[in-house]
Amino acid sequence: STDLTSTVGYDSIIQHLNDGRKNCKEFEDFLKERAIIEEKYGKELINLSKKKPCGQTELNTLKRSLDVFKQQIDNVGQGHIQLAQTLREEAKKMEDFREKQKLHRKKIELIMEAIHKNRNLQYKKTMEVKQTCCCFLPWGALLYLSSLSHSWQLFLKLAQTKSALEDSDRSYQQSVTTLEKIREEWQKEHIKACEFFETQECERINYFRNALWLHVNQLSQDCVQNDEKYEEIRKSLEMCSIEKDIDFYVNLRKTGSLAPAPVVYENYYNTQRNATPVRSPVPVAISRRGPLPTPTSAPGEPDYATVDGYSLI
Repeated sequence: STDLTSTVGYDSIIQHLNDGRKNCKEFEDFLKERAIIEEKYGKELINLSKKKPCGQTELNTLKRSLDVFKQQIDNVGQGHIQLAQTLREEAKKMEDFREKQKLHRKKIELIMEAIHKNRNLQYKKTMEVKQTCCCFLPWGALLYLSSLSHSWQLFLKLAQTKSALEDSDRSYQQSVTTLEKIREEWQKEHIKACEFFETQECERINYFRNALWLHVNQLSQDCVQNDEKYEEIRKSLEMCSIEKDIDFYVNLRKTGSLAPAPVVYENYYNTQRNATPVRSPVPVAISRRGPLPTPTSAPGEPDYATVDGYSLI
């Protein structure tokens, strides 16, 4: 501003820096809230995998798949809790950066505050001296004219007024000289402060951008790790064999390999009619039944599929 005592430009810069600090605080709070959500979600997943039954009476390969499923869900929950801790650490880094900038900027602001105060006081003093000097000029001329027609006492007053006028003028010149020195010092400090603030703003934007980039990468990495855990479940399901599970159950629960023999008639009423007892037939071994039926899926039900190298259901 062309007004020497104006701080409108400086105030605008300080306001912008405070807004930037506020924006960093908002992102910091966002990370903290996200950490709370991730931690709560992770704990809920862990509780779900540990406490909720899920096919607990299944056998053999499908049971192993379900065990892997629950274990990986637990791992996903642990991953979310770890992500919550990572987000808290990033929020703390943002807070440290924000406070560090505030501390450094405070030193410059104190210097500028002092030099603004000194400049304004000197400007006010100079203007007061200038006003005093201007008031002496007409009074001095009037007394000089009056001395031509008045007594010797008026002449003495004129001499005193002249001396006072000269003193006031010298004081005015000294004040202007002092003000100019202060103005030059203020201008140098103002430029230095602006350069410092610009450097801080560049650092803040760069730090903020990198922090946001890192945050998105962390979320992407979490998704990749989760997909790896889910892939373990898919691999386990690929090892699930319907035929093996059926055979396993049969071998586990079988009660024998021979069918019951037919019931033979025995005549207890007329022993003469059936003197020769009928021999019991030999039990016949049960042959293994044919191949297992191929399970079919109704329209809209999930089925095994492979897409782009990923085994999906």
